Amino acid sequence: MRATAVSLKDLTKHYGTTKAVDQISLDIPAGSFTALLGPSGCGKSTTLSMIAGLIVPNGGNICFDETSVLNTPAESRSAALVFQKPLLFPHLDVAHNVGFGLRMKRRKRRDIRHSVDEMLERVHLKDLATRRVGQLSGGQAQRVALARALVIQPRLLLLDEPFSQLDPDLCVEMRSLVRELHNQTRVTAIFVTHDQSEAVEVADRIALMLDGRLAGYGPPEGFYTDPPSLAAARFFGVLNEIAGTVFDNVFTDGSGFLRLPTSLNNGRAVAVVRPESLSIGNTTNHQMMRATVVTSRFAGTHRAIQVSLVTGELLTIHGPIDTKVAPGDAVAVTIPTQHCTVFGKAVLRNTVLRSDLA
Repeated sequence: MRATAVSLKDLTKHYGTTKAVDQISLDIPAGSFTALLGPSGCGKSTTLSMIAGLIVPNGGNICFDETSVLNTPAESRSAALVFQKPLLFPHLDVAHNVGFGLRMKRRKRRDIRHSVDEMLERVHLKDLATRRVGQLSGGQAQRVALARALVIQPRLLLLDEPFSQLDPDLCVEMRSLVRELHNQTRVTAIFVTHDQSEAVEVADRIALMLDGRLAGYGPPEGFYTDPPSLAAARFFGVLNEIAGTVFDNVFTDGSGFLRLPTSLNNGRAVAVVRPESLSIGNTTNHQMMRATVVTSRFAGTHRAIQVSLVTGELLTIHGPIDTKVAPGDAVAVTIPTQHCTVFGKAVLRNTVLRSDLA
C-alpha cells in the first residue's frame, strides 16, 4: 500500500454563514493522480487553494507526509501550481520562464540549462526555447507553465482547471500530455475540474465534491458501476432511474422485479442503471421489466432506444446498431443486477426523485 502524501482532516472553510468547504476528510496516496471533481461552486478550487497555502482554513488540518502544514507558508510547501491562465513572464523567453524557479533556488547555471532542456523535451517544446511567450499559442503557453511547475521537482503538483480556456482539440492533447508527464515523474498530482470525462481520462482517482462536501472517493470506474450515492450517480449523467419498492430483498416497480445481490431494508427505493448496461431481452428472463418502444434512432456507435415501462417511466437503452425494434413494439428490458445500483429508503429520505416531480 502506498504511503499517504496529502491528508485532509475535517477541512472547513466558510465565508460568513456560507460553508464553501464542509469538513472534508481525504487521504491521497503518494504518486497518485487525483481529480477534485464537481460543479461550479462546490468548493473544489477552495480546497486546492487551502492545500497550496493560498487560503487559510477555518477548521481542520492539512498534512503532507503525515506532518501538518497549516503553519507552513505557501512558498515553503514544495507545491507547484498551474492555473487556468499560464501566468508566464512576458519579458522572458520560453527557456527562462521554465528555469525561473531553479534560479530562485540558486541552482548552478549548467544544471539549470540541463534541467530546462530536459523538461522542454518532455513537453515537446525544445525547438521553441528562445521564443518569446507572447508568440506562443494557448496550448504552447500552458505547456510552458507545466514545464515550469515540474522542473523544480515539487512534492505536489496542483492544477486548477488548466485546460478550461483551450479549444476542445487542444484539451484532448493536453490531457494526454499531463498523463504522460505524470507517468514519467510519478509526482503526486491533484487536478481540479468540473468535466466528468476529463476527470475519468486524466485521473486514477476521483474525489467528487457536491455542495462543499466529499461525495465519494475512489477509482473512476466505481462512479459508473457502483456510485456511492444517487447524487453522485446523477452527476455522472445519462442515467436511468426506476422508482419502486424493496420487499424481502426484491426490487419491483410494477413492470417487473429484480432480485438484489445485497440486502436492503423494505420500503421505498430507486434503481439506477446506465443506458449501455440495458438490453432488449427475452420475456422469460426474470431480471427484466416489461416495456413499449417509444423511439429508436441511429446514434453512430450505438442505437438509442427509448422505452416506456408499464408504470409510464421512460428508460434509455444504448444497444447494438443492428437492434431491430420499432415504436409500439412490446419488449422486455433486461437489467443485469451487477450493473444496477439500488438505493433504499435511508438514502432517499431527503432526495427528490423524477417520479415525485411528475
